[in-house]
Amino acid sequence: MAVMFVKQELPIREPQRAPRNSKRKIQQRVKEENGGDDDPDYVDSPSRRGKSSVKKTKVTQEVKSSQAGRPSTLRWNPPNKERDTEDELVMTEWTESEAMVLMKIKSRKRKTENLDAVTTKKTGSSDREEKIFKSVNSMNPSSPSLTSTSSDSVLGSDGNSNCSSRRRAAMTKKGNGGDRLKCHQCMRSDRRIVVPCTKCKSKLYCIQCIKQWYPNISEVEIAELCPFCRRNCNCNLCLHSSGMVKTAKTDISDGEKVQHLLYLIKTLFPYLKQIYEEQTQEIEVEANIQGIPSSGITIPVSSCPSDERVYCNHCATSIVDLHRSCPKCCYELCLSCCKEIRKGNLLRHTAVDFQYVERGFDYMHGEDPLPESYYMGTVGHDVEPLTEWNANKDGSIICAPKEMGGCGGSLLQLKHILPEDRILDLKERAEQVMMKFGTEQARNRSTNGSEMVKRASSREGTDDNYLYCPASHDILKEEEFLNFQRHWAKGEPVIVCNVLEQTTGLSWEPMVMWRALCENMDSKMSLKMSEVKAEECLSSCQVDISTRQFFKGYTEGRSYDNLWPEMLKLKDWPPSDKFENLLPRHCDEFISALPFQEYTDPRAGFLNLAVKLPNTILKPDLGPKTYIAYGIAEELGRGDSVTKLHCDMSDAVNILTHTAEVVLDDNQRLAVERLKKKHRAQDKRENLVPPCQQEEDLPISRITVTENEDEEEGPYFPGFLPPGKTEKTGSALWDIFRREDVPKLQDYLRKHSKEFRHVFCSPVNRVVHPIHDQSFYLTLEHKKKLKEEYGIEPWTFEQRIGEAVFIPAGCPHQVRNLKSCTKVAVDFVSPENIHECIRLTEEFRQLPKNHRVREDKLEIKKMIVYAVAQSLKDFYLLASG
Repeated sequence: MAVMFVKQELPIREPQRAPRNSKRKIQQRVKEENGGDDDPDYVDSPSRRGKSSVKKTKVTQEVKSSQAGRPSTLRWNPPNKERDTEDELVMTEWTESEAMVLMKIKSRKRKTENLDAVTTKKTGSSDREEKIFKSVNSMNPSSPSLTSTSSDSVLGSDGNSNCSSRRRAAMTKKGNGGDRLKCHQCMRSDRRIVVPCTKCKSKLYCIQCIKQWYPNISEVEIAELCPFCRRNCNCNLCLHSSGMVKTAKTDISDGEKVQHLLYLIKTLFPYLKQIYEEQTQEIEVEANIQGIPSSGITIPVSSCPSDERVYCNHCATSIVDLHRSCPKCCYELCLSCCKEIRKGNLLRHTAVDFQYVERGFDYMHGEDPLPESYYMGTVGHDVEPLTEWNANKDGSIICAPKEMGGCGGSLLQLKHILPEDRILDLKERAEQVMMKFGTEQARNRSTNGSEMVKRASSREGTDDNYLYCPASHDILKEEEFLNFQRHWAKGEPVIVCNVLEQTTGLSWEPMVMWRALCENMDSKMSLKMSEVKAEECLSSCQVDISTRQFFKGYTEGRSYDNLWPEMLKLKDWPPSDKFENLLPRHCDEFISALPFQEYTDPRAGFLNLAVKLPNTILKPDLGPKTYIAYGIAEELGRGDSVTKLHCDMSDAVNILTHTAEVVLDDNQRLAVERLKKKHRAQDKRENLVPPCQQEEDLPISRITVTENEDEEEGPYFPGFLPPGKTEKTGSALWDIFRREDVPKLQDYLRKHSKEFRHVFCSPVNRVVHPIHDQSFYLTLEHKKKLKEEYGIEPWTFEQRIGEAVFIPAGCPHQVRNLKSCTKVAVDFVSPENIHECIRLTEEFRQLPKNHRVREDKLEIKKMIVYAVAQSLKDFYLLASG
């Protein structure tokens, strides 16, 4: 197919051709034309591997790093003497970036001038070419029809768009006051060659923007259907528009809604009943204190605005309704703490000092620590004395002592937040619905046919070694939805393949997202976005680095002076506001990719309890959130790009949207192996290696593992990247543990905690909770040892681009990036896993008061109450219709 390119004749300034060695002159002219600034649209593509120049700090500190350097200089390619025409010079002899710079030099500060000719170059009578010419004419109704002349270049039939095989059409407007054609991407009218869309006949894209922002779409394809028509345009205007794509994949019928509502009411009722019983017990205690029947109790309402969260001052658990409050100092206490005080087993939430000493960069690579670090303590200690707090004989409770944050002088009063008898009313209405309507026949339908599964473990005596792994184009079938519910109710992870194929194909390049963030912000916010706070994986500390340098390292890699790979990662980026507010188009794209949207849709998921919360109250921040991190295939042992072992309070789905492969060269590999030996020797000196392993000095990267799914003997450890097999590997290695294996996993971590390193590569010096501390990552070596000693292993698999990983609440998991990865995740709350959310809430409230995960951010009990209320309301509305 032949494609017409529209070339606009523009007034230009001499000289038409730059001298052979004019690199500095070009840069100087760009700077002058921009008023002294560098070209704002220029995006460099440096070729050398970046070196670390950032300064490390403790997690709670911020130290400015050196600013990013200027973009790499341009390299001048001298023109062919036989080609003197300017258009050939620009599009043939220059590289893309050089052409862009020259075009900017010639077009800066030009005044609009009238053009006096219309010239077209056309060969043959292809219908496709005629269609393109008509499309161009339709975009310029005031201009005369295009005429054709002999062509000096023709687009090859194979669709190649190199300069030697291009058909060009020169088009201008006659008359005064005519507007030049603008590229829809960059909105510039000075582009020489643009490709018009034959579908919409209103949008054009210049060659520079096509190459820079749509490298996977050919000019031929854009001529047939432009990015705007494909709904994946990533221009500034489109990236800040929402509602351009339909996020919901299916429309749920009223009958299906009724079934879902009945399922929700039945599943949530036991937890609602438990909340009611806790409140009833406290009312009876209050009746005993006042010496009157419980029916005569009058409970005052708490003066709590609906847009504020109420937390227990002692355990930091969210308060949904009944609680006790001090009339003098407003100290508030949850019902669980009231019960513990009366029983005499109140948890002591003393602060714990997790102190790690910075021993210097050389120490992190096997050398001796800095001398000044010897005198500093390395063991955390409790920093708050224990204080007695007991209830009175009648059950009444005096406000907490001053040492614990209260006033210690007034009786705590029972108060309520929700309307009076709200919980009782919901309980009775739910009971009526369940008595009148059955749900068993709606939810217990059997499924037929085989399932798509993926082997992820080799546990003996179990039937859960294979994970349910459907393709995205199959999940809309009813039987696949039921299959998902069956596996999900068992607490098993689910992997859905190729979810991005169901979307419009919007670019997830980090630079595209960064451009969208910067272009629509004021100068102050844009300056703030020019630098990011990244976590350096070697020291587990925050570093300040320019955004450009971070993304350069994402695609090319970064290394320290000793050639050890530097791994950086951004968590929850962008950090300043909600993802949907800053990147609305990407948010819509992500939601449209979500599988099983009845559960995962953060806006309208019918079985997502978080959606049931009313807009009048503060909602938990469940995402979407973006995670951008470096990664390489080799397991380093120190400083790997990992998310350490942890357990989320809610369910989550994680989609890998973009990857960039960074491969170590031979010099780096040799340096890494040499440094690994130093690390191993240091572990022996500090007694971090058990005596039985003192003689084993084999680098981790050489341990032989298998990815053969038919292999039945021995542990199954996929994810290792042998030489020469990079093309078939995934991008992120996941380890997800079963809930029933958590006790053994915790025992192993406590037993071997001294073999792990954490902040500043210091040995782990204190374990409060082996999983919630987020201090451990189990390497391949540790996973083998865990299998040998305790007989447990995780589900292990590699996530590939476009795959969505479902992680059930309560399943500890860890991730190592095998490539640089961009992942987008969203949390949700499914009715099947409410019991795990409640269990984790109870675990979190037992942590020290300064622990990183102690706060009850999910507010699961509040979510249960509002979910039941909304489900009953929706059910009655559908039933009455």
